[in-house]
Amino acid sequence: MTADTTFHHGDPATGVPIVEMRNIEKHFGNVIALAGVSFDIRPGECHCLLGDNGAGKSTFIKTMSGVHKPTKGEILFEGRPMSFASPRDAMEAGIATVFQDLAMIPLMSVTRNFFMGREPKKGKGLFARMDLGAANEICVEEMRKMGINLRGPDQAVGTLSGGERQTVAIARAVYFGAKVLILDEPTSALGVRQTSNVLATIDRVRKQGVGVVFISHNVRHALAVGDRFTVLNRGKTLGTATRGEITPEALQDLMAGGQELAQLEGSLEGTI
Repeated sequence: MTADTTFHHGDPATGVPIVEMRNIEKHFGNVIALAGVSFDIRPGECHCLLGDNGAGKSTFIKTMSGVHKPTKGEILFEGRPMSFASPRDAMEAGIATVFQDLAMIPLMSVTRNFFMGREPKKGKGLFARMDLGAANEICVEEMRKMGINLRGPDQAVGTLSGGERQTVAIARAVYFGAKVLILDEPTSALGVRQTSNVLATIDRVRKQGVGVVFISHNVRHALAVGDRFTVLNRGKTLGTATRGEITPEALQDLMAGGQELAQLEGSLEGTI
């Protein structure tokens, strides 16, 4: 990310949350994966959920997106209690999740991956078929809005960079009506330039009024685009801070284990 990269930041103090999770617990037998997690996301903001491996981030994602039902607690969608029976229910309500594997077929075109069974049709009934011309136009335009100029809509998605493939997945979710976009470690395997492109895409999406839940273990990336920051540790939230309320060092310290990390750094003579 270049030094002069700047991002718009929303006002998380305004607006009714699109999704609000209240005191969510999730048990798997005797294992407590989430222990009273509260979290909300508002229109046009990026709320970062930070935590190291094993913090409970994956269970959180799956609970918000309808894969798991909470053992205890309440989920509200646009102010109303909601229970999603499946990920499809969550998607139809407007909660879209972009996982690390992106669910794309490398040898297929960008257009085919963009629509994935939801292609515009021409004709009726048994004679209906994909309107490839319309699909190509939509794909090229939606990618252009996200700052990606394709060589052509028939370009294989496998020829795109990791950051560009992330952008295809994000653009696809927004086009199909996402109100909340959950991004699972979108920058974890990317280089500096690709990471910058993905963070710029998040900024564009937020400006369209979409609420972005940015799951990460990278404090630097989160601070680049985040409006609020919630730290998860062993299934519990350690607190939520808005931009400007917490220093990068304090946020890193919370995420990495606080006093334990300080003691380790001391024993290694400040090499961490």
